[in-house]
Amino acid sequence: MSMLDKIVSDITQAMKDKDAERLSTLRMVKANLMNRKIEKGSDLTDEEIVKALQSLVKQRRDSIEQYESAGRPELAEKEKTEIGHIDVYLPRSASAEEISAAIEEVVAETGASSMKEMGVVMKGVNAKLAGMTVDGKAVSDAVKARLG
Repeated sequence: MSMLDKIVSDITQAMKDKDAERLSTLRMVKANLMNRKIEKGSDLTDEEIVKALQSLVKQRRDSIEQYESAGRPELAEKEKTEIGHIDVYLPRSASAEEISAAIEEVVAETGASSMKEMGVVMKGVNAKLAGMTVDGKAVSDAVKARLG
């Protein structure tokens, strides 16, 4: 069963369960995936679906920051709930320890010692953590702390 089929199946289940929040989120996800499919002109691979879902989660995280800084915690909470519904379809997230270990490995391999080599380290870390959901901002901050 492809990821899209799983999402469609879960939409049906959310309707049966009368889970309005989950249903709304999954419909938004499906609409986003359908739009991407139309743009591409062919079916999306599971890898492309994962990238689309990661993009949706990133958008939600950005919205949470904006809502919290604007004093709208109820809207931030809604975004957090949506992230929870989307995260179900994403690969396991990399832990802080895994990110740190990957950074140390890449620094040892490349001999990076200054901020000038941050791009090289970031590329290597992302390659090592491929297949996991990785928060780019967290990786960037960790690399800056290590090289800075």
